[in-house]
Amino acid sequence: MNICCFNEADNVERRVAITPDVIPILKKSGFNVLIESGAGISAGFSAEDYVEKGAVVGAGDEIIEKCDIVLALSRNVLNRKLREGAVVIGGLNPYDNPKELLRYVDRRLTLFSLELIPRITKAQSMDILTSMGFIAGYRAVILAASYLQKVIPMMSTPAGLITPAKVLVIGAGVAGLTALAIARRLGADTYGYDVRPAAKEQIRSVGAKVVEMPVEATGAEDREGYARYMGEDFYAKQRMFFEEILKDFDIVITTAAVPGRDAPKLISEEAVKRMKKGSIIVDVVADRGGNCVLTQPGEVVTRYGVVIIGYTNLPSQLPYHASILYSRNLVNFLLYISKNGMINININDEIVSDTLIMHEGEIVSRKFKELIGVK
Repeated sequence: MNICCFNEADNVERRVAITPDVIPILKKSGFNVLIESGAGISAGFSAEDYVEKGAVVGAGDEIIEKCDIVLALSRNVLNRKLREGAVVIGGLNPYDNPKELLRYVDRRLTLFSLELIPRITKAQSMDILTSMGFIAGYRAVILAASYLQKVIPMMSTPAGLITPAKVLVIGAGVAGLTALAIARRLGADTYGYDVRPAAKEQIRSVGAKVVEMPVEATGAEDREGYARYMGEDFYAKQRMFFEEILKDFDIVITTAAVPGRDAPKLISEEAVKRMKKGSIIVDVVADRGGNCVLTQPGEVVTRYGVVIIGYTNLPSQLPYHASILYSRNLVNFLLYISKNGMINININDEIVSDTLIMHEGEIVSRKFKELIGVK
């Protein structure tokens, strides 16, 4: 079977879905690899890198007719004239306007969306959200440090002692915990906040202190450990809480997200007003509307002397390693559902049944059915 990778790069996206290092693995498993010309260049991979590893590089119009399997960054590849019955694996973003994916039922496509992968041990090597969370958390700290008008670590100098910067991370998922760990390595005084009770120990595990709101959050996580929507009353209490404490921090990194919803608004305009001049907010979930009411997705703005960084797609700002991790996730998944170079779909497998949006045009995934309101 032929595996294809298209050039999905644009002004925001710089990653590529297949990197040269995985091509020998795919070929050994019985697959041919076809790469569209230009794919990978923005991530630091040349056509020669792909050819050297055994891939065929050609124009998109030439390879599309040969595509049995497409490894993709986003659902945008579905707008291409893929052959009927093609298999698409990647980040199809089913939480954003999920019914749009129903447009492809008549084309009898088989779609696997890896955002829906279950949070179980054997699926960890295929989890694109986790891999990209690591990159986003790291990038958030580096961005904050580059805009901060202070040094982050404590420094003892002949001219006197410099105290460490204080960093608060809101949301202790993968991105948040990574941000805490990186900030601490840079010498910051780190603090973490999350509504989920289990997250407190995780915050402490990376050397940070736990910030607790004096209002108990019950039912804050779903059965897979993701945050639940808590209701506007609760978020209003959180905003009041942050209005009181954010003035003590130099850097605030927000990563709080609820699957299938806009990011909850946790930082009010009043909270920003009270922060120290020169403080930094990095809103990691700006592409979901942001946790701060003043965030401008895709932009860096200064409000009341506070720099608010609202870049979207942070992993794409580090495209080389982001692409490598993402590509390995997709290949691990492909090898899991294939045998001897052929797709072998076991609908009774939890990983398959959760991620398989549609099989030859038929809706399968329980999770996806919930998103589109189908029983």
